[in-house]
Amino acid sequence: MRNNLFSPSQPINHSVSERVSLSASTRLEKLFRNKRKGSVTVEAAATVPLFFLAVATLLYLLEMMAVHTAVRSSLQYAGKQAAKDTCITQMLMPSKVERDVVYAIGETRMERSIIAGGSSGMDCSASRMSVRTGIGTLNAEYQVKIPVPVFGIRQVKCRETMKIKAWSGYEKEGLSDMGNDTVYVTENGLVYHKDYHCSYLDLSIRMTHMGTVSDLRNESGGRYYPCEHCMKGNAGTIYITNFGDRYHSSLSCSGLKRTIYAIPVSEAAGKGACSKCGR
Repeated sequence: MRNNLFSPSQPINHSVSERVSLSASTRLEKLFRNKRKGSVTVEAAATVPLFFLAVATLLYLLEMMAVHTAVRSSLQYAGKQAAKDTCITQMLMPSKVERDVVYAIGETRMERSIIAGGSSGMDCSASRMSVRTGIGTLNAEYQVKIPVPVFGIRQVKCRETMKIKAWSGYEKEGLSDMGNDTVYVTENGLVYHKDYHCSYLDLSIRMTHMGTVSDLRNESGGRYYPCEHCMKGNAGTIYITNFGDRYHSSLSCSGLKRTIYAIPVSEAAGKGACSKCGR
């Protein structure tokens, strides 16, 4: 009878311990879950600002490139205007160059840009031109604003430079200057050419087959003969020119190349004039 009274207490105590362990494990699981959520929140809080900072930096660099391109393009426009004006006035006016640069970019665009001072922040005072040679140098200096100063630097100085030549042409001083006319000669040529694009200088190379070369003729009606430099055997594919009299097995043969020199006609003594362009 005593055993029957105390035997039910054992399973009751066992179920209570199971419920205690289950509730403890549930609390631990919730605690770990909350910690994981907290770590994800911290990572997101640190990553999102860095992402937006990288995007803002990229957009700012793109704006700097756009300003650089706009200033370069406007300086080309100002250079054309200066080259046209200086052939009459023989003088380069930096203030005129500056106005042309602002006009080409657009005053409203400059006021809304990152250029410090807007349209008044463009400085072309260092532009110069030589009266003797007509060659000038255009300089456009400006400063770009930095949204977040780094090491105390709030603005970055930029400069664009360009060379121009006044549209003054050249003048011949009379018949005494005829000996300074430019002619063109090849390294081993016996004649000089007045036209740089003469057909004897500008080779037109064609590819053909060895079996048909005996039936081909050049523009002068002459036959083609094997080149002494590259034709050392039978070749299936050969190369010929319209005015030459040799056929070649290699495109790198010296007979298919022309080293052209531009010299005054006074230095072409002993050479005859080209029959096509030297008349």
